[in-house]
Amino acid sequence: MSREQPTSLESLEQTLPRASYLDVAEFKREYVAIFESAWVCVGRSDSLAAPGDYLAIRLQDQSLLVVKADNGELGAFYNVCRHRGTELVPLKDSGPVNGQFSRSIVCPYHAWSYHLDGRLRGTPHLAIDTNGVTLHTIPLAEWGGFIFICLAPNATESLAQALGDGTARLQRYPLTDLRVGHTITYDVEANWKVIVENYNECYHCGPVHPELCQIVPAFRQGGGTGLNWDDGVPHREGANTFTTSGTTTRVPFPGLSETEKTHHKGELFYPNLMLSLSMDHVAAFYLWPQSAGHTRIQCDFLFHLDEISKPDFDGSDAIEFWDVVNKQDWGICESVQRGMHNKVFEHGYYAPMEDYSLDIRRYVQSKLNEVDG
Repeated sequence: MSREQPTSLESLEQTLPRASYLDVAEFKREYVAIFESAWVCVGRSDSLAAPGDYLAIRLQDQSLLVVKADNGELGAFYNVCRHRGTELVPLKDSGPVNGQFSRSIVCPYHAWSYHLDGRLRGTPHLAIDTNGVTLHTIPLAEWGGFIFICLAPNATESLAQALGDGTARLQRYPLTDLRVGHTITYDVEANWKVIVENYNECYHCGPVHPELCQIVPAFRQGGGTGLNWDDGVPHREGANTFTTSGTTTRVPFPGLSETEKTHHKGELFYPNLMLSLSMDHVAAFYLWPQSAGHTRIQCDFLFHLDEISKPDFDGSDAIEFWDVVNKQDWGICESVQRGMHNKVFEHGYYAPMEDYSLDIRRYVQSKLNEVDG
């Protein structure tokens, strides 16, 4: 019987270097090149249902507002009054904060007011020509009920271009018709790229996720080798969703293929939106880096409007299962972050079945090159 020749460690692909995960200056450089230059997902449009509803969120030093105008359209603005720079909605951390403006946006300092579409409305005790004066506007676009903003002053890439082929793979999922059934926010002591790399491979699933592998045995077969994420990964016989039992009373999303009703799909939309899709619910993860070693993650659990409107709706079977899996992921990512602080660590290695993780190297380097010229 012939035996496959062992692979030398140095023949494996290397991860990003140590500084990319640990260095404060490198984190700031990456943050400007990526999170202040690319399209970033900030939440769901269904959380802004009525005129005046707003979402306020801080992305490092930049704080912004997403507001629903009287005509029903969403607008994004820097959270800063044109008068003296006061925050229109006070934000002491990254938030996010949801609320509602009554008829206009009023600065809490000197009561300058703005229409819901950002136009200057009034300046008490001061005659200012309001014509053409608006809050500082930020480009905003939507896909699948998700809100994206771009802080780049001269962005040339459209949202569709940024999202790429992943949208086609999810075209039968009624993402726009989903609603948030529950939200959990996690603070993870790990670099955001460690979390993305973990999401991009299932080599770790066998050791880290025993409950998950009971539902999807393919995740532990051969270290997660050969998984077909385009078509989805099959559940075990008799299972069709991510719950402890692998089943639920919720009906499949309308419009799914027969394969999608029994398979699980996952998509990463750089830099900060991770989607895990079952036939009846979607777990949406938004990553907000706080520092080189700290990432805040908001997880929205999305269910179909028809299901969430039922008086006996209960999504806890999926939510509780995901909370177990999430905490397993965050715990191992934090262990990676701590381990990389050892002085002997220069870089890690990618095994062949971790091929998707290689994308993070190309993505980060391309964004840094755009900024560096």
